[in-house]
Amino acid sequence: MRTALVGGGSSGIGHAIAERLAGAGDRVVITGRHADVLEAAAARLRGAAAEVHAVVSDMADPASAAAAMEEVEHRHGGLDVLVLNAGGPPPGGILDLDDTRWREASELLLLGPLRLARLAMPDMAKRGFGRVVFVTSTAVRQPQPDLAASVVLRSAVTAAAKLLSREFAASGVTVNCVAPGATSTGRRTQILTNRARAAHLGFDELDAQDLAHIPAGRAARPAEIAAAVAFLASDDAAYINGTVLTVDGGRTETI
Repeated sequence: MRTALVGGGSSGIGHAIAERLAGAGDRVVITGRHADVLEAAAARLRGAAAEVHAVVSDMADPASAAAAMEEVEHRHGGLDVLVLNAGGPPPGGILDLDDTRWREASELLLLGPLRLARLAMPDMAKRGFGRVVFVTSTAVRQPQPDLAASVVLRSAVTAAAKLLSREFAASGVTVNCVAPGATSTGRRTQILTNRARAAHLGFDELDAQDLAHIPAGRAARPAEIAAAVAFLASDDAAYINGTVLTVDGGRTETI
C-alpha cells in the first residue's frame, strides 16, 4: 500500500484529491491547520473504508511542517506520494501588497511546499519510487491582475518543480504540476465575491461573465482536478516528469 500526503485535505480540491487517492487504495494522510475541520474531513473519507489519518500542520510554519513529516515517517515509514496543495492568499494587485503580505504568501505558496519536498524526496529516491505533484493555477500562464501573489509565487513554484524534476528522475521520482482553472470551491466564490463588490455588480452576473470565457461553459468540479493529480501520481505516469497539466476547460489561450 502506498502512503500519500495531501496538503489542504479538509476541503475543496485537496479533499477531492484525498478522496480519489483513498479510493484507489492508497493510505492517505491529510493535513490542515484546524483540527476539528480536519478530523471531520478524515471521518468522511474513512466512510469509504479507506485508511485515512489527519495531521494538523501549517505549511507556512517550518516547525509544523517538519513535525508532520516526522509523524508520517514514524507511523508509515515514509511517503510515496506528496501532493503540495495550499489555499490561495488574499486577492490583491501587484502593488497593493505590502512586504508582510508578500512574506506570508511566500511561506504558504513557495517556501512551505519546497520545504516538504526537501524533506520527502531524498527518501523517495532511496526507495526507488516517488510522485510529487504541485497544485498551482492557470494564472501562471494567463495572469489575473487581482491575484498577484498567486501569479508571482505559483510561477516560481512551477519553475522550482521543473528544477526538482531533474534531481531524482533516475531513481523513479517524478515531479509535476497540475494547474486548475476555475473550480467550484469556496475559494472561487470568495474571489468572485470580491470582484463583484469592486465592480458594483451582482455575484450571479459576474459568475456568468466569468463562465462565458470558458469554452466548456462551466467551472470544474474538484473531482476533475483530483483525477489529473491521481493520474500523475500513478504508475502509468512514470515517464511524465517536469510538466504542467492544465485542467481549465480550454480557457487558457496560450498554445
